Amino acid sequence: MSDSAVEAHGGLGEDRVLRTILEGTAGETGSAFFKALVRAVACALDVHGAWITEFTEDRESLRALAFWIGGGFVDGFRYRIAGTPCEDVISECRLVHISDRVAELYPDDPDLAAAQAASYMSAPLTDTDGTTVLGNLALLHTAPLEADERTTAVFRIFAARASAEVRRLRAEEEVFAREEELERLVESAMDAILGIDGHLQITRANRAASMTFRASRERLMGSDVQRFLSRTSRLKLRSLIEELDETPAEERSLWVSGGLEGIRTDGKQFPAEATLSAFELQGEPHYTLILRDVDARIDAERRLRHLTAETEYLRQELRELEGFGEIVGESPPMLRMLADLRRVAETDTTVLVMGETGTGKELVARAIHGASSRSACPHVRVNCAAIPPSLMESEFFGHAKGAFTGATSRREGRFALADGGTIFLDEVDELPLELQAKLLRVLQEGEFEPVGSERTRTVDVRVIAATNRYLEAAVRAGDFREDLYYRLNVFPIVVPPLRDRGEDVVLLAQTFLERIAARMGRSMHPLGPTDLDRLRAYAWPGNVRELQNVVERAVITARSGRVDLSRVLPDVHLVAPAGRAGGVEWRPTVVGAASPAGEPESAGILSKAEMMEFERSNILRALDACGWQISGEVGAARLLGVPPSTLSSRMRALSIERAAP
Repeated sequence: MSDSAVEAHGGLGEDRVLRTILEGTAGETGSAFFKALVRAVACALDVHGAWITEFTEDRESLRALAFWIGGGFVDGFRYRIAGTPCEDVISECRLVHISDRVAELYPDDPDLAAAQAASYMSAPLTDTDGTTVLGNLALLHTAPLEADERTTAVFRIFAARASAEVRRLRAEEEVFAREEELERLVESAMDAILGIDGHLQITRANRAASMTFRASRERLMGSDVQRFLSRTSRLKLRSLIEELDETPAEERSLWVSGGLEGIRTDGKQFPAEATLSAFELQGEPHYTLILRDVDARIDAERRLRHLTAETEYLRQELRELEGFGEIVGESPPMLRMLADLRRVAETDTTVLVMGETGTGKELVARAIHGASSRSACPHVRVNCAAIPPSLMESEFFGHAKGAFTGATSRREGRFALADGGTIFLDEVDELPLELQAKLLRVLQEGEFEPVGSERTRTVDVRVIAATNRYLEAAVRAGDFREDLYYRLNVFPIVVPPLRDRGEDVVLLAQTFLERIAARMGRSMHPLGPTDLDRLRAYAWPGNVRELQNVVERAVITARSGRVDLSRVLPDVHLVAPAGRAGGVEWRPTVVGAASPAGEPESAGILSKAEMMEFERSNILRALDACGWQISGEVGAARLLGVPPSTLSSRMRALSIERAAP
């Protein structure tokens, strides 16, 4: 060692070493402190280098917090512990001093040889328990270094000082991380959070508070919180604060019964659920007020329920959609119908779509919606015949929680889902009379009340209804309200049966063949002349839906890519009376009026007795033709184009019974 270093080891020299290091590190913290310390240690003890390190995350390496060597700092230095003299310091948690030949003792440490190190001293940096090692303070010299107890004592002192600074920095980082986490938590909260001091001045406001009160944080900060509360709520808040001030510290939080009434900067008031808590900061009282805008919550819950219900409805629609694709047809009746469709689509007029079962009334309704200005909004379909009467009102208008047994939550109805768009009421003739009156109100006023609720809902919905029955006959029979009929029958559209569409049957069959074959991954030949003749000759009581089913069966049973309709289409045709629906002549019969296509309507209206007798006669003929089989592929219900349940109901109403053999 140099003379100055030897002097430092003498009795009075120790004080000078301490003074040199203390003066070099006074007033420094953090990174600056570490740099000042290693430089002061190296200069005071006149050694080649000194450094302070801490563990890396894997605890297999040390990274330098400050590294002084050869008269300068080295940034970013780190090294693996294994095979170095630091390993003994870390593993045994003790001061290690090697006075000479350190590079020879640790040949696996290349840095020692590179620095031409001869001597080494290091002490561990420990946590408050004195055993958990955080890093080390070390020095090395290019010449032998002897050290007495006083020198090692000085070295331990500054190792302890370095340990304290490492612990302080780690605690500071932890506090900063927790504050940052708390800040993110407060800022991400959907509730308005306000910090209030003892003078009721706002000291903190999160983003939700700014949105709730429609005010910037700058405007909120430093303002009296009472400016944003109604007069009654101000009195209530002051009373609650007095109550909390007299409460034990561990119980200083409460739920504000009845909530508070807030006031936004635009003067609008809103109800809010609220909690209030109290704490002390630097001996002064502070409070945290958390507000939840009830109106916003109710609105958000309503939107969520609406979106959830709409999503489920659309999923159901996708499951039920049979995929006719676009309307296919070139026959004169279809062209007239499409012209009517285009004209009415661009309006908001209520449409009544009439036609036999399977003609594609739903497809017409979708086309009207798709060509309207409401096309971007929901198109909601309701099959009135598929809903039990007891649930029909809830299905249409929704219900409140607890409205009836099983109503465990609030539910949006189909009219609410269709708000802004179109609702399609399929088989509207199946509606019970009591619901018809409520439907009439929606059509007239756009209002309804959900089941079990007194709150009136207002909706903007276009209504398209469909039926395969002659509604005027239902009106005369007392099964359908006359006022509702005229509300629905603003613009009637008649979908022609397939038997009246001429060559459309060939066009549709070929279209279905291509689509079904593509869906099944098959390659099919076009329909042959014999198959086409068979298609033209058949009466198609099930209309387009029956045609699609026949083609699909033909594709399934096809051989070598060729279909044979004789295997899936019967030779004997059970032809129902032309133009029937439910057994009656069913084209609209408004005397003296013209159809939307400009054709005159039928000249007269049958009396109720005549209508019932005509229906009875049709049903009897169909039953006789089918051997009194009601349901099934060759049943009378299929022949008449009505559901078996409807046929059974009409048979009871008309007292039709099979005579005993």
